Amino acid sequence: MYKPLELFIGLRYTGAKRRNRFVSFISLISMAGIALGVMALITVLSVMNGFERELRERILGMVAHASIQGASEPLSDWRDLREQVLDHPRVEGAAPFVSGEVMVTRGGEVSGAMIRGILPEHEATVSRVLDNVQGDAAERLESGEYRIILGSALARMLNARVGDRITVVTPEARATVAGIVPRVRRFEVAGTFHVGMYEYDRGLALMHLDDAAAIMRLDEGITGLRLEFDDMMAAPWLARELALTLDGRYSVRDWTREHANFFRAVQTEKTVMFVILTLIITVAAFNIVSTLVMVVNEKRSDIAILRTLGASPGSIMRIFMIQGAIIGIFGTLLGTVAGIALALNVETLVPAIESMLGQQFLPADVYYISDLPSDLQMRDVLRISGVALVLSLVATLYPAWRASRTEPAEALRYE
Repeated sequence: MYKPLELFIGLRYTGAKRRNRFVSFISLISMAGIALGVMALITVLSVMNGFERELRERILGMVAHASIQGASEPLSDWRDLREQVLDHPRVEGAAPFVSGEVMVTRGGEVSGAMIRGILPEHEATVSRVLDNVQGDAAERLESGEYRIILGSALARMLNARVGDRITVVTPEARATVAGIVPRVRRFEVAGTFHVGMYEYDRGLALMHLDDAAAIMRLDEGITGLRLEFDDMMAAPWLARELALTLDGRYSVRDWTREHANFFRAVQTEKTVMFVILTLIITVAAFNIVSTLVMVVNEKRSDIAILRTLGASPGSIMRIFMIQGAIIGIFGTLLGTVAGIALALNVETLVPAIESMLGQQFLPADVYYISDLPSDLQMRDVLRISGVALVLSLVATLYPAWRASRTEPAEALRYE
């Protein structure tokens, strides 16, 4: 079968048994280093993607894709507005809400909290919070009954159980004959919810929309509408499009604006981790330089003979570039296969290791997410493999150029 001369000789040099075993050892170390770096980078980025996905899903279980609020006052015409918004083909759900900061007390325990007034029949269309409510507490949220559902950590802090009474104190004071006193209302604890994020489990309480509007003195108004689109990643431009259809009378905010700093921090961490682990591949790739320099010194007489037979400097350069590229290609392939296999099975391997060692790496009482999720994305695999191959090819340039500069007379003088 026909083979180009450079490819034929490059393959022969790679597969031949060298007199210098140290050169072969360095070649294996270079290949193993590239494979290890690629495997580590694919696995780490997949785990970070998994954490980002889990956090995004948990956050969006509590935060809608977008919200509509009045420019400077509560929404009083929210029913007509809701019908108008639901006419948009990309809007799948719209639920009214009332929010505000309050202080909750029970016995000697006091804590600040954010209340959210909801209509249970509509809330399920925009969030998953009711899926995390224990028992039938959601059905017990009825207008005028003044029942409340506490986050699990908030309930523990207040030492409150189902059926207990807690006091909700709003920041708005009222004037009485006794002076200025805060507005106070007693609520019955209907249940608790747990979403696995301390921010919400510790600082959020749910109640019926009418009860929340009453204690916040909104009369018939509400704070706004929470929306769900058919694609959460399209929320930024769908929110802008929706704002234009509403003639700019309302403020429309999407979830990326409300949590922009958080997701920007996650993206920055992924970028930094990519750069750091790429250095492992870089070190391993540049071991190819040492390997090829030693091979060039060992093959000086062969290079001289090839030159006298008519091989051009370019042909000599390509021979050694092919030899170095083979090391990089095999190392990258091994690392890619190992990285994909590890990323796809990390959710199974980590619990097995925890069981074997008798220790949990991510305790549930410390971390938001107690397991190790993984989300393998092919664009990351292609990007990592491409970087490894490019670094391997770059590492071959200097030794190959040095080989092409070999003078036949000098090389053969003492042969």
